[in-house]
Amino acid sequence: MLGTAAQDDALCRYFVQRLGIVVASVDYRLAPEHSFPVPLHDCYDALSWLARHPRIDPTRVAIGGASAGGGLAAALALLTRDRGEFQPVLQLLAYPMLDDRTALRNDLDERSFRLWNSKSNYFGWASYLGRTPGSVDVSGLAAPAREDDLSGVAPAWIGVGTHDLFHDEDLAFAQRLSQSGVPAEVQVVDGAFHGFDAVVPRATVSRNFRSAQAAALGAALGS
Repeated sequence: MLGTAAQDDALCRYFVQRLGIVVASVDYRLAPEHSFPVPLHDCYDALSWLARHPRIDPTRVAIGGASAGGGLAAALALLTRDRGEFQPVLQLLAYPMLDDRTALRNDLDERSFRLWNSKSNYFGWASYLGRTPGSVDVSGLAAPAREDDLSGVAPAWIGVGTHDLFHDEDLAFAQRLSQSGVPAEVQVVDGAFHGFDAVVPRATVSRNFRSAQAAALGAALGS
């Protein structure tokens, strides 16, 4: 619903400088004006352009994102598996937004959440899906946690804080990936809230979080 590709410029530069890789940040169209599947298709178009670029090795491409962007990256991993044109080596997911059904939970302590709470989550999912969150016919390409078959997707790195609304859904998704035979590395940050690394980028916990992502990217890309 909000944000631009440019807002992640510092993070993209960090990966470029530390790993010596090319990073493309996708300025996908936003909900509610452009609901599913438009943003996902924008991401796939960007991946197609990147993978076919003459200076890019298509066998060494990773995808990733944070929050809603992390949900799009997880959906992109499913879409690339289904279409069979590309096979990313990693899906790098920072506190990804994966399951619209979380918006219906009434057992959560709202006092624990900063930046993104249940009210925001309900509005966000309704805007993206164009329908009520928790509807029975939500596609796994819209909400990756809804996908029945997770086998064959790219290996995953998933990081999330204990005080993040998406904590439970992210760990459940990682477990299902592992059960499907997909390598899934998980980093849980004690006491961290949603988007903590963007709010306090110089904090030690944020630097460690970025470093862990870079290490996962470097290992997957051989950088």
